[in-house]
Amino acid sequence: MCLAAAMVGVLVFVRKRSLLGEALSHATYPGVTFAIILTGFFSLESALPFLILVGAFLSALAGFWIIDRLEKKIKVASDAALGAVLSLFFGIGVTIASCAQHSYAHLYRQMQTYLYGQAATMTDIHILIYGSLALAVLLFILLFYRHILALSFDPQFAHTNGSISRFLESVIFLIIVLSLVIGVRCVGVILMSAMLIAPAAAARQFTNRLSTLFLLAGFFGSLSAFLGLYGSFELSNRLGGHYSLPTGPAIVLVSGGIALFALFFAPRRGLVSRYVRKTKFRGVCVQENLLKVLWRLSQKEQNHIGFKEISQYLGYSSLYLRWLLHRLCRQQALIKWGKAYQLTPQGVKKGARIVRLHRLWEVYLVNSLGLKVERVHKSAEEMEHILTPELERKLTELLDNPRQDPHDQPIPTQDEALHVF
Repeated sequence: MCLAAAMVGVLVFVRKRSLLGEALSHATYPGVTFAIILTGFFSLESALPFLILVGAFLSALAGFWIIDRLEKKIKVASDAALGAVLSLFFGIGVTIASCAQHSYAHLYRQMQTYLYGQAATMTDIHILIYGSLALAVLLFILLFYRHILALSFDPQFAHTNGSISRFLESVIFLIIVLSLVIGVRCVGVILMSAMLIAPAAAARQFTNRLSTLFLLAGFFGSLSAFLGLYGSFELSNRLGGHYSLPTGPAIVLVSGGIALFALFFAPRRGLVSRYVRKTKFRGVCVQENLLKVLWRLSQKEQNHIGFKEISQYLGYSSLYLRWLLHRLCRQQALIKWGKAYQLTPQGVKKGARIVRLHRLWEVYLVNSLGLKVERVHKSAEEMEHILTPELERKLTELLDNPRQDPHDQPIPTQDEALHVF
């Protein structure tokens, strides 16, 4: 079930309709409670599982129809329509369940099972049901992958195919509803939407390809199910029966933990990884600014530059500035002579290149964009660190290889500012 739900969740996630799963899962509850009441009134206990599936499906279908009408006919915002259906249908379901608490007390527990989930009481028939669902979802994705790709990322192009796009829209909606209706028996109405979105959100942090997204989401969903089931069983045994961790919430907790881990530690998109990259880039910018200052001072025929003179141009603390100078010495861009410093030939070229990029960008802003001379320095300070050799070449060609910047300062030539990074 978690494998199927995770792959279906990708279809919802990439189309930015994550709240749809939450709304429709809650919209199934009135159908569940009404089916249980009908079962008690007509004494149809043997047909209870079938009636619950039918009731949940029709209730979710009604919820989707109302959402569609609110968005397209009344022009209600999508999030408002989803929120309204979610709260309305769930409120109706809770009301029906409360009314049935005394009239059909023996069936009330069944309602709570579908609200919170109860995987421990599932039987072999559920293996067939969930296996069939997972197989159907997998076959649909394999057969219509290219159409799903177009429909998810270029819907206008996909709709040019006419009937096929409408057919796929209907099938995708049907699969979403079936997954929600069938899955509520395992993790419950409240938690089912988490099994749709959490694996897809975790997988998205590791890839930009839809095919890989399906594979990773399916893996994370299956892993969540296994670890949640195993953890629930083992923890309940170790606690000696005094406390127990329900299976459905355990699965969702594991899935949420995987998603949080991915959000923080994914190699490219994780918050920690991005923070590390930003920190490294800021360090590179600081070193380049220091090289630029050292290059300018060296142009004043100062072979040996004192520490106090360097610190006058930069607002860094003495300890931090000494650490930066030490790093430049280790990179062989700088040589220390007692209490003074001198740029190496390599350091001169590095510093000249930063100055060249800075002044080229100033010329571009003034000549091509018409900015005032006194307003271009700050922008050039930012751009000088991210201009690639390709952009440098294009700027040089566009500006006809200028010799001076707007402040009448010479621009180092390409030979003087050889790209050595």
